[in-house]
Amino acid sequence: MTAAVFWQLVLGFGAISLVSVGGGIAVLPEMHRLVVDVHGWMSDADFARRFALAQAAPGPNVLVVGLFGWHVGGVLGMLTATVAMTLPTSILAFGFSRLRARLAGRFWLRVTERGLVPIAVGLIGSSGLILAQGTATGWVPAVLTAISAVFVWRTDFSPLWVLGAGALVGLAVL
Repeated sequence: MTAAVFWQLVLGFGAISLVSVGGGIAVLPEMHRLVVDVHGWMSDADFARRFALAQAAPGPNVLVVGLFGWHVGGVLGMLTATVAMTLPTSILAFGFSRLRARLAGRFWLRVTERGLVPIAVGLIGSSGLILAQGTATGWVPAVLTAISAVFVWRTDFSPLWVLGAGALVGLAVL
């Protein structure tokens, strides 16, 4: 990994971490833009596969950043991307928690926190659209994506049923 790529990872994921209202998944479209569109480090399909692998693994959703870094620069890329994504936002969260404790109960603080909810929901929704676009390469995946979205939205069943059904359809189509 060259020094230029190292700094691209640090600056790219460091900046993304500071706007990750709603968690790492909320900024997935920006991660996609960074690694696929801006730098061309991977394709849409590679991006979707790494995201799926990170979701299948136990642990936090931010694991996907390490997989992107690994793809770009091996172990050093993984460590660089992970630290760049987690350190700035951790410092910001710590500082905000201290400030919030001092300002607890203030009207404008409650309004601000409530105002962040639709932003987080919109960011997470856009993440779903980016992933759906990257994987819907034919009519079968497109239909499966639409059915899965409706199933998760309208039922109380576990999303694991969707993963199982997707795996069976994938085996049948191959």
